[in-house]
Amino acid sequence: MLEHGGSRWLLAAALVLALTGNLHAQSVPSSEPIDNSLQLPDLTQVLPAAQNREQASATLKIFILMTVLTIAPAILMMTTSFARIMIVLALLRQAIGTQQLPPSQILVGVSLFLTFMIMGPTYEKIYDEAVVPWLDNAPGMTQGKALEIADKHLRDFMFAQIERVGSEEEVYLFLEYARKQNIPLEEKVVRADVPTRALIPAFILSEIKTAFVMGFRIYLPFLVIDMVIAAVLISMGMLMLPPVLISLPFKLLLFVLADGWHLVVTSLLVSYS
Repeated sequence: MLEHGGSRWLLAAALVLALTGNLHAQSVPSSEPIDNSLQLPDLTQVLPAAQNREQASATLKIFILMTVLTIAPAILMMTTSFARIMIVLALLRQAIGTQQLPPSQILVGVSLFLTFMIMGPTYEKIYDEAVVPWLDNAPGMTQGKALEIADKHLRDFMFAQIERVGSEEEVYLFLEYARKQNIPLEEKVVRADVPTRALIPAFILSEIKTAFVMGFRIYLPFLVIDMVIAAVLISMGMLMLPPVLISLPFKLLLFVLADGWHLVVTSLLVSYS
């Protein structure tokens, strides 16, 4: 299916280029000399046209691979643990009160490496069962089969996390929207009945909800410190002194003494175990 879709895209692009070239040729007289000072390369000698089905199939594979690499950041953020980790770390920074420390680049880097660690088993299954057989042209392994295997392992991961936090209602929400009808209470929905286009947004909402719950628990001790410092300053009549200025050192001290980074990262890893 993807190969046919890619063929349509290539044919459409070729048609547009051909029409553009014909219009340009009609607008420019054929007797006009070519300016060789531009040194435009002739790519027809470097990239010859496909002559058979195998060459066209290889071209389509490269085209599809480049398309997947283009949307890879969205796939990484929306179908993995990256969103939950990034939101929790951002809320932690907000709770401490250091708006720029750690920098956003460091938080993104930590989130990426934690994501790679959490998604390691899933990616290893995809690589061993889908990518390697497809690249080695294993018997019976087609591009569609490889995508089906990769999709199955990602779906298993997303279903496991949704069931772990009890967010099945999100799956029903998008499944009803996809079906354009309500699901009866007596109907039993299994994983195979949920399309990927309904599973991914349900997984995203589940991850955001879980991240905010974890962020709320992290926020509470720092909120208590802010309230205590504000009450002390008010009782001393120091109304013009910002409470955040005084509470920040105490929050940093509490976080360091409690080994906060270790506790937060442990909580994130355990939430996916």
